[in-house]
Amino acid sequence: MASNTKYGSVVCLLVLGVLTTPIASVYTLTDQGGLGARFDGVGGLSGGGATSRLLVSYPEPYRSQILDYLFKPNFGAALQILKVEIGGDAQSTDGSEPSHMHSADDQNYTRGYEWWLMREAKKRNPSIKLYGLPWAFPGWVGGGEAFPYHRPETTANYIVNWILGAKTIHGLTIDYVGIWNERIHDVTYIKTLRKTLDDNDLGHVMIVAPDGGWVQISKDIMADPELAAAVDIIGSHYPGTHSAPMAQQTGKTLWSSEDYSTYNNGTGASCWARILNQNYVNGHMTSTISWNLIASYYDDLPFPRAGLMTANQPWSGHYEVSDPIWVTAHTTHFTSPGWQYLKGVGHLDGGGSYVSLTDGKGGLTIVIEAMTHQYSQCVRPLLPPYDVKSGQVATFQLGGAFENITRLHRWDSKFIGSLAEHFQKQDDLLVSGGKFSIAVAENCLYTLTTVKEDAPKLYPNPPKSAPFPLPYKAKFDGPADSSEAPYFADQTGVFELYVNESSSDHVGTLRQNLTERPIVWCNDADSAISVIGDYNWSNVSVSCDVMVESGGGAFVAARVDRGGCDVRQARGVFFWLLEDDTYNWIVSSDLSRNHILGQGKVNATIVGQWHKLTLYAKGDSVAGFLNDGKVLFDITDAQLPTKNGFAAIGTLGFQKVQFDNFAVDKSK
Repeated sequence: MASNTKYGSVVCLLVLGVLTTPIASVYTLTDQGGLGARFDGVGGLSGGGATSRLLVSYPEPYRSQILDYLFKPNFGAALQILKVEIGGDAQSTDGSEPSHMHSADDQNYTRGYEWWLMREAKKRNPSIKLYGLPWAFPGWVGGGEAFPYHRPETTANYIVNWILGAKTIHGLTIDYVGIWNERIHDVTYIKTLRKTLDDNDLGHVMIVAPDGGWVQISKDIMADPELAAAVDIIGSHYPGTHSAPMAQQTGKTLWSSEDYSTYNNGTGASCWARILNQNYVNGHMTSTISWNLIASYYDDLPFPRAGLMTANQPWSGHYEVSDPIWVTAHTTHFTSPGWQYLKGVGHLDGGGSYVSLTDGKGGLTIVIEAMTHQYSQCVRPLLPPYDVKSGQVATFQLGGAFENITRLHRWDSKFIGSLAEHFQKQDDLLVSGGKFSIAVAENCLYTLTTVKEDAPKLYPNPPKSAPFPLPYKAKFDGPADSSEAPYFADQTGVFELYVNESSSDHVGTLRQNLTERPIVWCNDADSAISVIGDYNWSNVSVSCDVMVESGGGAFVAARVDRGGCDVRQARGVFFWLLEDDTYNWIVSSDLSRNHILGQGKVNATIVGQWHKLTLYAKGDSVAGFLNDGKVLFDITDAQLPTKNGFAAIGTLGFQKVQFDNFAVDKSK
């Protein structure tokens, strides 16, 4: 948010000075004749791919500052809903998140960072609503089938355990729960989930379905009264501001339960401004939730900086309060869930839209946007062409409970161009005889409201951006706010901090804990892998102590070129130590080991013993060392598939392997 209000005035107020024929229209806002739907709030989604992974590792005071920008009322985004992934031990876009139940007899409600994040959100805004949704499931849930609905009672109990754990361990009340992200829904499972919730005194938890499309769930609800009673909200993803007529005919509350997913620059902010208004104007959706909450994952993973703000440098403390934060503030600072839309919402005659909401006590908030087609494109879906005319003057006639309003507080933003200004408080707009006019400029966003608020006093600028520090070492000792090691981003499998009480030399370790392939959302790799560092790393050494507990193998890697749902195709340099009678070390140029650069045999016990793997990469040469001594390979190959990428550790398949004393440095 800029501090200079002069530019805000020039950009969004004085546009009439260059016009000769303004477009003037009159719009009526009244509560006479009833109100529209209940407003359910604006939200952000943490997860759906480990998107908040790096946030928990930020040092104070920067971590608390970031959280304030997201959740603190009347400060930054002031979000009203926090949606989180119910971790399922599998990749879900930018990483994998751990489950609370790796196996049927395992329950642990301290894994991951979503618990911590929900607590921090509630600490700042006790009224924020919490919403959980699974992307993947541990393999045992399906009982041998790669499908969670195969055993509806088992799956329902698994989800209900997460909700109960949130309450009993963390004091968190979950308000909404979903089915299975962007996958086919199952009517029997939804009914079973509703019954299981009710049987566990969780009747207050509302079911959102299907977190995908509109049509099939609407057909099923219309045909099945029991299902209709079980589903509270129809949630669609990336609806393009329109809902299906059949969804509206169900009479259910409609949400855009995942939307936006756009780079958080001025165009992304304009996309967000447009859909926040038009999701209700066009589609009668009463909540819109951003994927994602915060871009707190490495830039070179999928969908970089597709969050409301960016915080992906915990080592430096640097973060960016991006434009979509201030778009959100235009609505959330001047409304609350439980307010109601007026029937007076719609499109401006010259392009753009307006919504109006009331608290039912005479309070009024109007949000107006005039985002052009060129500068408000979202990543998905495709936006059909439309025009926004220059020189609009919108006149509003207030009636009913609002006819005696004499002034409205005004806030302006413009996110495109050299004179862009964000969330600027302007002089009050005077209302005479229930009528006022406002010049609406292209690519501007306005809030007019009876809710009085001072401009927020923002934090000083955070530290400057800095590359990932080298050398970097991790011993995996000490307490943490997450079960995961700082800066490591699991892509397949689950790597968790572990206390090894049987060892005096390796007490605190990082352990890959999955032993069974999960019910996946993506096509996860067959090998578990966690990446770290700077994608631009080229000439580096990577070393780590590894201990294969019962079988399989482990690797260290450099120049890893990708993560996310394509991690199975990852290329780089991978140095493997394996339990194998023929070859117990391999160096490959890909994670799937389809391209072997070298292999051999060492006279060493692999299982149950600690070994140090060291990998050097410099130019066209790679070399590997075992236990600070034996050179296993020294290869020069001008055809190495990657010249730079992440460092990584991982396992062969899903076996328990421990890691300690990780180090990465520039090659000498």
